[in-house]
Amino acid sequence: MASKPEVQVGAAELPAVPLTLEGYSVLHQMFRFRWAEWRKLDEARRVECAREFAEGFRELESAGQFAAYSMLGHKGDLMLVHFRDSFDDLNQAELTLNRTGLREFLEPLHSYLSVIELGLYDSSVKLFRQLAERGVPTLSDQWNKEVEEVVERQRQAMKPRLFPKIPDSRYLCFYPMDRKRGEDKNWYMLPIEERQRQMEEHGMVGRRYAGRVQQIITGSIGFDDWEWGVDLFAPDPLVFKKLIYEMRFDRVSAVYALFGQFFIGLRCPVEKLGEWAEGKLPR
Repeated sequence: MASKPEVQVGAAELPAVPLTLEGYSVLHQMFRFRWAEWRKLDEARRVECAREFAEGFRELESAGQFAAYSMLGHKGDLMLVHFRDSFDDLNQAELTLNRTGLREFLEPLHSYLSVIELGLYDSSVKLFRQLAERGVPTLSDQWNKEVEEVVERQRQAMKPRLFPKIPDSRYLCFYPMDRKRGEDKNWYMLPIEERQRQMEEHGMVGRRYAGRVQQIITGSIGFDDWEWGVDLFAPDPLVFKKLIYEMRFDRVSAVYALFGQFFIGLRCPVEKLGEWAEGKLPR
């Protein structure tokens, strides 16, 4: 019996959307602190407000699901970062904060909602090509079954990256970003294999900074004004400049990336927030 001829599949025939894995729900909150009103309180009340805040978030901070940062510059005074299992839990975090006396002195300036996301470009291209070459119809029951099997294996293998603790590094750099989708340059019109190639090149730069900076990517399409959020954690803030500058020379960044505002913060343990509110930077 003659063997079945090998099916050749072009990149344009592969599905355009890469597989993704999602983990913690994430909320960044940026506030201005009403220093003048705070100083009008008597010392006992100030101490009580700080204690109340610490009690509300101490356990979550210990579990790596909450962190506070003293912000640099005019974009705010305090940034709170929440990692939770769901949007419901994020909303509960907001309500918990609203019940503390400290909330009266925090004026909201900005927030960002997203979920930790791992893009599976390599796995997607490999799997889609294998399925297509075997003649499995796109989005058929068999296709969806095999895709879900791969996704579940990856989900289990990547669980530590999907549900990480907030790193305890001294410095945080957070910024949102998009991929261009205009008339001239449109990331989403590139074949998936070309996007996979560019993302692999982009990732090689980040891997060269392993040990000096920890990066957590979150997806926000449908949740906020930008498409992704990026958190960089490091003991030395200069690494943010070096890493981001080097990445600007990747094609995916040089041609297709748009960046939002950058927010820089210094870690402030909840037990020392009272010191911060008195104008002393905790160490």
